[in-house]
Amino acid sequence: MTEKAVRQAGGGRARTRLDTERRREQLLRVGVQLFAERPYEEVWIEQVAELANVSRGLLYHYFPTKRDFFLAVVRREGQRILDMTDTDPGLPASERLMAGLDVYLRFAEEHSQGYRAFHRAMATGDPEIRAIYQELLNAQAARIVAALESAQSLRPDALRLAVRGWLSFVTTVCLDWLETRRLARDDVRDLCARALLGAVGS
Repeated sequence: MTEKAVRQAGGGRARTRLDTERRREQLLRVGVQLFAERPYEEVWIEQVAELANVSRGLLYHYFPTKRDFFLAVVRREGQRILDMTDTDPGLPASERLMAGLDVYLRFAEEHSQGYRAFHRAMATGDPEIRAIYQELLNAQAARIVAALESAQSLRPDALRLAVRGWLSFVTTVCLDWLETRRLARDDVRDLCARALLGAVGS
């Protein structure tokens, strides 16, 4: 992503007045793209202001520090993933899994900057950033465990452990897939589904 493209995502060169929510969303969109492509340490909050075409004072009004800004980016993208992968609880477990994976992989493909930015959280040494990341992963894991509990015979602790390990597997697979695109999305979905169903014995 070039700086020109990031600027366009930030709203262009002419400064315009936006209401509070729209301005905050504009700044977060710029942050998502920058954090997707660069390590946390290489993103400067002043650069975000420049690319968003706002004053540094205005940016600091919304996000007092780069840490606050990155926390907001991680929360935003993690919650988007969680919201979009909420499937129909009335479906059988295997169908919920496939439907959830379809949505998850589509999100990763169509919003790859946000997906990458969210998963950069684990590369930081900041306990609060990592805690937010883990909180969102725990919510995803709890949803999957609830869908699978009645469909297999693992003890609850073993099931939770298998699901958490599987989520790490899915993240690694998706990040590699976004870089290489060596498999079709349906093939990645089937690979991930088989890995989980094999782990829990379904």
